[in-house]
Amino acid sequence: MVKEPESMIIPLLREIRSEIGEVRERLDKLESGQKTIRQALTADTMMTKFVTGDFEERIFELERKVETLLKAK
Repeated sequence: MVKEPESMIIPLLREIRSEIGEVRERLDKLESGQKTIRQALTADTMMTKFVTGDFEERIFELERKVETLLKAK
């Protein structure tokens, strides 16, 4: 017996709904992964700025000491 199109609509909608749920789960996982990567990049950037800033501060201090020594001569 051939099913009428009307009798196929509800099962088709249920199938679509379940597939949408699966897609949402996958999207949530991807977004979570992106968030983790963004946080890691932010932490890496902050650490780089900290190290660079510390290095620049030490160079500035050395330059000041050299300048003081040169003025003393």
